[in-house]
Amino acid sequence: MEIKKIYKSKEKCPPFLQRYIDEVPDDGNLLIHLQDIFADTEELVNEIPPEKLTYSYAAGKWTIKDILVHLADAERVFVYRALRFSRGDATPLPGFEQKIFAQHAGANKREIADIIREFSLVRESSIAFIESLNGEDLERKGTADGNQLSVRLLLNLIYGHHKHHINVIHEKYL
Repeated sequence: MEIKKIYKSKEKCPPFLQRYIDEVPDDGNLLIHLQDIFADTEELVNEIPPEKLTYSYAAGKWTIKDILVHLADAERVFVYRALRFSRGDATPLPGFEQKIFAQHAGANKREIADIIREFSLVRESSIAFIESLNGEDLERKGTADGNQLSVRLLLNLIYGHHKHHINVIHEKYL
């Protein structure tokens, strides 16, 4: 089966999102990259001693477990927005308070295997959704958190956001 090409978004996006888009390779292989970065993340996490998974490098900063749950939560939000926009729903969508999500997620009380399993299922579901979209769907736009975003941009954010946080784990935790 041929893998669908999903190219990097070229649209102007809010500056706070640009750092994520900058992480996305411009080769059209978004689906492969989403699979690969998840596999790399799972391998990385399995090599980290359990006590490091709940370590925070500074007061008020997330642990690795917090980051992993945040990645799954944010992916759900990005895909929900993409679903709404791809289906032609122009209703403006609110932002989400990632700090409140993390505060109430209870990541550090969970087993890492459970977190990885959940994240894996979220990613699998996201990929299935992305595979269902056609070119017209990818170009549809909507408003989220006061910003006009295309479905293509939202889907690229999944990878870029994930890559950003993996870079943070490497730089600040390992």
